[in-house]
Amino acid sequence: MKFTFSWLKEHLDTDRSLEEITDMLSMIGLEVEAIEDKAKKLAPFVVGHVTATRQHPNADRLKLCTVDMGTGIFEVVCGAPNARAGIKGVYAPEGSYIPGSDMTLKKSKIRGIESCGMLCSERELEMSDEHDGIIELPADAEIGSSAAMVLGLSDPVIDMEVTPNRPDATCFIAERFESPLG
Repeated sequence: MKFTFSWLKEHLDTDRSLEEITDMLSMIGLEVEAIEDKAKKLAPFVVGHVTATRQHPNADRLKLCTVDMGTGIFEVVCGAPNARAGIKGVYAPEGSYIPGSDMTLKKSKIRGIESCGMLCSERELEMSDEHDGIIELPADAEIGSSAAMVLGLSDPVIDMEVTPNRPDATCFIAERFESPLG
């Protein structure tokens, strides 16, 4: 059974942390199999504003994007067809681990031009298999804010196994979703 941390807190009168609550679930005989916290995994990723683009001098399919990430402005080499001035995207600064590519970014030269970070696609963030372009965020997304928050990935998901000795743990769930008011 999977549920979000915020959903669970709607039904608990507590301000305890995720770790404290999952420890308590285990202590009462429920098996917490996994906790998927995408916000933690995507912590270094922020909203970046592409302020300018120009053609890469040594490659037909690459662009040089000037990206404002709130705390600085960086130049990024990007091959995405939708990279253009004025959009907001997910910026990964130098040192970020890209889960969909299994690599850690470092400042590097791409076709002779230094690139500081990258603009990410959904596949690079393991959101989907989509890799046709960079993620385009809403125009009102705050530059430098958490990309996970803007993408709606800030709520940890708890995967819990209901053990045979605790069938009572399913009654609230069943009642909630079978009720005409639920």
